[in-house]
This record gives sequence, C-alpha cells and structure tokens, in this order.
Amino acid sequence: MAIYREKDVFERRNAAHEAKKALLERFRAKPAADDPAVLARQAERKAILEARAIREAEKARLKQEKLAREAAEKAEREAAEEAARAEAKIREAEENERIARLLADEAERKAKRDARYAARKQRTGRTPPGFSAR
Repeated sequence: MAIYREKDVFERRNAAHEAKKALLERFRAKPAADDPAVLARQAERKAILEARAIREAEKARLKQEKLAREAAEKAEREAAEEAARAEAKIREAEENERIARLLADEAERKAKRDARYAARKQRTGRTPPGFSAR
C-alpha cells in the first residue's frame, strides 16, 4: 500500500514554475497571422458568420410575412364582424319598426273600440266616471 506523502514547499514551487514555463512555451508557439491554419480558421469563422447573417435575415423575413399575414387576417375578421354588426343593426331596426307598427295598430284598434264604447254609452245617455265622451 502506498504511503501518502505531502509535497513540501520546494516541490510545489518547482511544479508552479514548470506550469508557468509550459504556458509560456505554448504562447510562444502560437502560429503567426499569415499561417495557413490561422487563415483557414478565419475563413471558416467568416463563413459561419455569413451563414448566421443569412439565417437571421431569413428568420426576420419570415417573421415579417407572419405579421403581415396576421394583420390581413385581423383586418378580414374585423371587416366580417363589422358586416355582421351592420346586418344585426338592420335586423334590429326592422324588428323595432315591426314592433312600432304592431303597437300603432294596437293603439288604433283600441281607439276604435273606445270610440264604439263611447258611442254606445252616449246612446244610452250614461257616461262612466272618469270617461269623457267626445
């Protein structure tokens, strides 16, 4: 069985020094800007950005089309509702006119009946209380 041995200060310092050296070497080994691999990566990134821009433009166009379609549908719905309201208004006016004619006819019949009743009472010579004969 292995015995765990804690590292002392010098070992930790040397390990940190080696890690910093490795990091510095990796930074120094970075390829130049005119390296073909770097140029290829830049071209790939540029192609990705262009594709993204095309997708976003297409998405915006589709969104505008959808908004236009929804606006047209809303306008169509509102026109249909307006037509329905106008038709309902016409039906209501016709119904009110019919009711007014019925009430006028009823009032005319009542007036004729009252006139007959008054004429009959006048022939008999008696006027009921609260009723004035003409």
